[in-house]
Amino acid sequence: MADRFVDHLLIGGGIASATCAQELRDADAKGSILLVARELDPPYHRPPITKGYLGGSETKDDTLIELSDDVEVLTRTSVMALDPAAKTVTLSTKETVEYGTALLATGAMVRRLQIDGVHLDGIHYLRALGNADSLIEDAETVENVVCVGGSYIGCESAATLTRLGKRVTVVLLEEEPMERAFGVQVGQWVRGVLAGHGVQIVGNVEVERFEGEGERVARVVLAGGRALDAELVVAGVGVTPDVMLARKAGLEIGERGGVRADARLRAHGADGLYVAGDIAEYDSPSHGGAVIRVEHEEHAASQGRTVARNMLGAEAEHTDVPYFFSDLADWASFEYVGPALAWDEEVVEGDMPSGTFTVWYLADGKVAAMLSAGGHGDIERAKALIASGGTLA
Repeated sequence: MADRFVDHLLIGGGIASATCAQELRDADAKGSILLVARELDPPYHRPPITKGYLGGSETKDDTLIELSDDVEVLTRTSVMALDPAAKTVTLSTKETVEYGTALLATGAMVRRLQIDGVHLDGIHYLRALGNADSLIEDAETVENVVCVGGSYIGCESAATLTRLGKRVTVVLLEEEPMERAFGVQVGQWVRGVLAGHGVQIVGNVEVERFEGEGERVARVVLAGGRALDAELVVAGVGVTPDVMLARKAGLEIGERGGVRADARLRAHGADGLYVAGDIAEYDSPSHGGAVIRVEHEEHAASQGRTVARNMLGAEAEHTDVPYFFSDLADWASFEYVGPALAWDEEVVEGDMPSGTFTVWYLADGKVAAMLSAGGHGDIERAKALIASGGTLA
């Protein structure tokens, strides 16, 4: 027998759980809500980790997500076991909890480089506020920084650290930064923004090893032998869905590495159990029923809202078109809706050199995604075209 019962159990301390809790409390004043988070801090927004918080313009309190006082939050607590059939969990405190409905939103884990020298001091991964705290402290006395990876973490961190007066180089496998997600044209624009403010871009190369002086990193050695001075390294080489608990519980894991769910975000074969955030691999009505998995905070929040409604009996499909944004310091910003699982044509509107433009990503003539820089274009129109399988004509 369980030690206690809660109406709604939220597993994970990110924005999906926090938004679900807010939506539940707004719609249901009586149901008990328990949010279990292994993080040291209560739920907070993650984008500031590479932007305002790292740069010093936002405090920890600024990042926190406000929850109703009657939402119970257990930080520094892990769910050690989940039994979907019995609708129970066992916590790291040894307490067992029975639930009426549950959300599994365990997020993702950073990929770690597997090369020589990775254990040297001064090599950082950014996923949590504590990681940013360590990086901020470590960066105070260094001059040369290398960011490994040309996606959001690498580019946003490079911009922020450059604004703090550091000499920053970005090293990436692709030719252009953010090329993998947005194509060569946008990648070249991102390169121009970063390079125009002093960030060096080294593309189409692998990092072979890190070398140190004593216990601290001093150089990043690239394939081919080129060495870059680096008293500090930020590694942003992607994440993997944290499905350890789900796998242990016997839940179905999909081809994209997440927990398989239907269009209502219900985990396959598990009554009353939903998934959201980085681990949610679901049938998306907005993509013609295609299975997608999205790793962006804004969409995790919208999934949390859908889950809350369904926990209360709505039976609603998750039809929101995924959205996210990125800021490169105060130099440039862009928004994106999609994602384009594949595309065969890009249509550019506006003026790309000035940073005010739209890129439409088309697949067989239909809109698959849209990127808006500098406020150019109509995001809502793009969402409608993606959901309807529409064309630009």
